[in-house]
Amino acid sequence: MKSLKYLYRIGRGPSSSHTIGPFNAGTMFKNLYPSADNFKVILYGSLAKTGKGHMTDLVLKEVFENKVEIVFDEITETKEHPNTLDLFAYKENELLGSLRVFSVGGGEIQIQGQKLPEQKEVYPLNSFDEIKAYCDNKGIRLYDYVEECEGKEIWDYLTKVWEVMKQSIHDGLNTEGVLRGGLDLKRKARFLYRQTHIDESEETKTNRLICAFAYAVSEQNASTGEIVTAPTCGASGVLPAVLKFLQVKRNFTDEQIVKAIATAGIIGNLIKTNASISGAECGCQAEVGTACAMAAAGAAELYGLNLDEIEYSAEMCIEHHLGLTCDPILGLVQIPCIERNAVAAMRALNAVNLADFLVDSRKISFDMIVKTMYETGKDLKVIYRETSEGGLAKNYK
Repeated sequence: MKSLKYLYRIGRGPSSSHTIGPFNAGTMFKNLYPSADNFKVILYGSLAKTGKGHMTDLVLKEVFENKVEIVFDEITETKEHPNTLDLFAYKENELLGSLRVFSVGGGEIQIQGQKLPEQKEVYPLNSFDEIKAYCDNKGIRLYDYVEECEGKEIWDYLTKVWEVMKQSIHDGLNTEGVLRGGLDLKRKARFLYRQTHIDESEETKTNRLICAFAYAVSEQNASTGEIVTAPTCGASGVLPAVLKFLQVKRNFTDEQIVKAIATAGIIGNLIKTNASISGAECGCQAEVGTACAMAAAGAAELYGLNLDEIEYSAEMCIEHHLGLTCDPILGLVQIPCIERNAVAAMRALNAVNLADFLVDSRKISFDMIVKTMYETGKDLKVIYRETSEGGLAKNYK
């Protein structure tokens, strides 16, 4: 598996596959041809069908300083990956070169026929069963395994990740207004956070705060704010919401939170390696489902649960997101995306509590559910995989 630095990417929303990925692809391509005076980008598949709603064209124009022609090709099929873009560089109308790039989720890109140097493997084990056996044998936690594979310098990066997560929550809680895009959707994080009732139960307060934190990050993401892919932009609100809530409620230190982020990263990395975190490839189960599993694992780490309980917490979250479609209305990462982050954050904590009680009776392994999720995603009709052609996107008027 690759470094957690390629799972947790700091960047601008609203979509890791539609904004961060194309931004990185465009920047890389522009640097390859510094003498070019004009560029052309052809978007295919999900990038073509929901690129405008996801603001793909805006980030590409920014990269190429408006010296670019952008074509949304909704007809041509690309078999390699649903998020495909072709880039062309010109000088005085003569073609200098071209590349086909795939935005594979989480802001990561792959070049057709090439393997980027940054994609080196740093984790020798690629299944939870293997990692669990290794950690049990050495008597270490998952975050210890992260340090062993990545080196102590990973903590500086994950500390920065947590700082950005906290800042996105803070900014989201202190911003009001309407999200752009055409849905006239009002921000709700500030409202949720400030609502209090005399007879509010502790359970209601818990859910309200978790949701407020999740809404805060998701609304920042929807407005092209800076967030952390966890594992994607569209699912970036789940993990920060759970960790922030537990820090507020239980006074966990930043150091403890960062270790939980490392544990959550192992879960996300395994799914990314053995299945997919791309909504265009496997539906929202691959995005919010993965985020829910990561958040549950992080919370279980904070509570000091053992590896079996951490595994069950994460497995449960994927199992009960199986088949979740990706059908963003108008191609915007707003409905159902923002609310879905809040629901998944609440579900993550519920999964941890249930796993603590029932771990001895579980039947499904984490590795098995990841394999099942990938197969389920591949079986989903294309219209339910981020193209905004089915489900809510189709029925909303």
